[in-house]
Amino acid sequence: GGNRHGAVIVTGDSVTRIPARAGRAHARNLLKALATTHRAESGVRGDLNAGLEALRRPQRRRAMAVVISDFLGPLDWSRSLRAIGAHHELLGVEVLDPLDVELPDVGPVTLADAESGEIVEIDVTPRVRADFAAAAAAHRAEVQSTFRGSAGALMTLRTDRDWIADTVRFVGRRRRAAGVR
Repeated sequence: GGNRHGAVIVTGDSVTRIPARAGRAHARNLLKALATTHRAESGVRGDLNAGLEALRRPQRRRAMAVVISDFLGPLDWSRSLRAIGAHHELLGVEVLDPLDVELPDVGPVTLADAESGEIVEIDVTPRVRADFAAAAAAHRAEVQSTFRGSAGALMTLRTDRDWIADTVRFVGRRRRAAGVR
């Protein structure tokens, strides 16, 4: 339909900005850039705030900003998100793995943090599982609240479910809430 689209790709090592343009060739180049982006080195954490700041500047005409992330880690990006939400329509897409919200009952395990490289040995007891689930739920509620406070919506896609069905349900709920048939 001639819509312009661009991207800001944050890996932790770099922030790559692809300006918004229209056309099939640009869409192919954008998808190629996304698909060929290399992951950051082990121990390097992505900086969501830097990506949001790159998206925020320069502010051009009103658009839809879609932020795709797992949103794990500190919420040091809320100010940037509010600035984007004040100027653009805002949608967050939270990509979650089941292990991000609940630990399995496995007993003693050795965990390695993919971003920091830190290795920790823990015993996954029912108490540890409950504490982890409560902390994950509190963090997700804080992310939801941050998007709501930024005049944005948050859609959650889980890796263990059909993302197309989840997207259709999300759009249906949004349309019903807006009173659109």
